Amino acid sequence: MATLGSREQLQEQEKRLREQIEKKHGKTPEQLHEEREKRILDVVELRVPDRVPVTVGAGVFAAKYAGLTSSAQYYNHAAFREACLKMMLEFEPDIGQAQGGNPGLVLEMLDAKDQRWPGGALPDDAPYQFVEGEYMTPDEYDLLLKDTSDFIVRYYLPRIYGALAPFSKLPPFTTFMAAQGYGSLLTIFSKPEFRKVAELLAKASEEQDRVRKEGAEFAGLMRRLGFPSMERNASAGGAPFDLISDRLRGMRGAMLDMYRCPDKLLAACDRILEWRIAQAVPADSTRGGKVKIGGGALHRGSDGFMSLKQFEKFYWPGLKKATFASIEMGYTVSHFFEGVWDQRLEYLLELPKGKLIFHTEKTDLFRAKEILGGHMCIQGGVPPTLLEVGTPQEVEEHCKKMIQVVGKNGGLILGPGSSIDYAKPANLKAMVDSVKKYGWY
Repeated sequence: MATLGSREQLQEQEKRLREQIEKKHGKTPEQLHEEREKRILDVVELRVPDRVPVTVGAGVFAAKYAGLTSSAQYYNHAAFREACLKMMLEFEPDIGQAQGGNPGLVLEMLDAKDQRWPGGALPDDAPYQFVEGEYMTPDEYDLLLKDTSDFIVRYYLPRIYGALAPFSKLPPFTTFMAAQGYGSLLTIFSKPEFRKVAELLAKASEEQDRVRKEGAEFAGLMRRLGFPSMERNASAGGAPFDLISDRLRGMRGAMLDMYRCPDKLLAACDRILEWRIAQAVPADSTRGGKVKIGGGALHRGSDGFMSLKQFEKFYWPGLKKATFASIEMGYTVSHFFEGVWDQRLEYLLELPKGKLIFHTEKTDLFRAKEILGGHMCIQGGVPPTLLEVGTPQEVEEHCKKMIQVVGKNGGLILGPGSSIDYAKPANLKAMVDSVKKYGWY
């Protein structure tokens, strides 16, 4: 949970916090939760809420606000959750969630090559880094398409996790279909390096399960204290092209593939979409809050990465199909539209009305309101740079304009365009307070 201590101590802490919240607001946490959740539902479903909802992300900022280093997200999970709790109770946004990193010990045990994180290979207060690389060579498209699982296990995983290097020594999985295939399988896995891998994966799994369980308990605590959550679930994800560009071929490789082997690139996008949809789980209405969020982060489809012609061929078809699939499974889709999407806004009108959140980083939201207003909810609008170097007065004036223009007749969730790692606390407070000052309908 949020603090170290016995179960009785945690229950006493929750009781004390509930009493403080009720005394401050004259309402129970359950009443506050209902108000906030309805506010979010109204704006997502394009009804006019009582006021503009506001959200913040409790990542590095929460750690720093509580006097912790960035590495606490990866190694001191109890302290980080306590920091998130402190932040949410003091700033009181409409949505409460903790954005922690993957467990540092798990990343260390796996010897992750595609990530660098504070407290691991980086100093305690350094920003997280994703290490992009060509983890699939251009001549391996055929391997990916012919037997995706075989490629992932014997080629991809050993390249991004040093601890799984022995997997590269496995024979093709088809060899195990022989009458005595189990014999060769047992011989392989009895070798010392595979026994070591099995032990390591068991330990890593235990650590991962522990952190996930504690995270779920913390989300439950936040809901009981009046803060609805918008956690992402196992939907069909975002654009298949991004997975190839981010995790397999790298940006350079994927961009070259659009010219050198476009048919194989498109076939790979189709295959990825197939198994994403097959693995997706329908939204569970019995768990968590009423808003079930699906989708994913969108990178290479923004204005600066490819032409509209390329977007229509390589990016939009997969993104559109994945979005429809997630909606059909009961999700409200909230892709994170990273970068600038000014030239692509009209395409989004092809998606179902009132089923998506246009969570954007740097898109012109005034133009987005003109095009998407009345079709989908818009989230964001406050530049992290303004929160970092501006003044509270400048933040308030910016938010006031966003509320009056983009929030007109509903359809806006005010919040940072992206991460707020180095925001000034006074500026973040000014952003949250702005909706309570100007955002009532």
